[in-house]
Amino acid sequence: MDEVIKIVNDIKAGNIKPIYFLMGDEPYYIDKLSEYIENNILSEDERGFNQTVLYGRDVAIEDVVSTAKRYPMMAERQVVIVKEAQQLSRTIEKLESYAENPMATTVLVFCYKYKTLDKRKKITKAIAKNGVIYESKKLYDNQIGDWIKRVLAGKKYSIEPKASAMLVEFLGTDLSKINNELEKLQIILPVGSTITAKDIEDNIGFSKDYNVFELRKAIGERDQLKAYKIAENFSHNPKDNPLVLTTSMIFSFFIQLLKYHGLKDKNPKNVASVLGVNPYFLKDYDVAIKNYPMKKVSQIIAALRDTDVKGKGVGANNFSHADLLREMLYKIFN
Repeated sequence: MDEVIKIVNDIKAGNIKPIYFLMGDEPYYIDKLSEYIENNILSEDERGFNQTVLYGRDVAIEDVVSTAKRYPMMAERQVVIVKEAQQLSRTIEKLESYAENPMATTVLVFCYKYKTLDKRKKITKAIAKNGVIYESKKLYDNQIGDWIKRVLAGKKYSIEPKASAMLVEFLGTDLSKINNELEKLQIILPVGSTITAKDIEDNIGFSKDYNVFELRKAIGERDQLKAYKIAENFSHNPKDNPLVLTTSMIFSFFIQLLKYHGLKDKNPKNVASVLGVNPYFLKDYDVAIKNYPMKKVSQIIAALRDTDVKGKGVGANNFSHADLLREMLYKIFN
């Protein structure tokens, strides 16, 4: 995020580069930077003649270079944005000669998602010398909570640890999805608000009682009645609660318990770091580790692998969603 802020601040200060090569596995910042350039380099009046959006699937590198070499009309610069630029990966090295001597009056932006340039190649060095290369890396699960806090703090909101963890639990590491949900909450809640777990439940569509978060908690506490009730609800709403997602999250939970059992340093800060969880939820793991000895955890992990395979249709043609959930819980509790 700091690198993104620097790029934006440089543009605001008038330090605008002729090439911005935005690449990497996390599309969120690639989209945000390209949107910022699209909306801020040129005035609204200048954009009509001087802003071009190309798509990698529809053009060749030669087309991009030809467009970039045009002169702006009644403006200081033109902006050329190449979206889906990863579609040009096989021929991207043909950009090298342009990158070595880019047009000073063109701002050429590549949105090169899910791929990166080889840092050893001449093209990469040429772009780095005359422009900006930004690699947008995927955040780890244990980094998402801090990212949510920083994004909200920038807009004068805060969030409870449980609410933050719920977002990560249900939306994973997809920053775009998380940001969309945060923006919905910012429309509803006044500036300065602290987003609570109840706000998440009421406005984002997560069931308060019937969700993977509560299922995992019930399993950790060995609350069989609650776990089976949640599983029954899931079986009636398979679209909202896909079996593959459910087993994946429960599997991750027991992998974390296995790691916890193996830790010599059980200091809460170290445990949270190694497990990749919010310290707020360590108490759930403390309860679970007492209920599931290391040997049992290993057995459960093996059983969950079997359930996952069946959930994908291998050797389980006659098993329903409900059957597989009940079988999973039976193997965990017995």
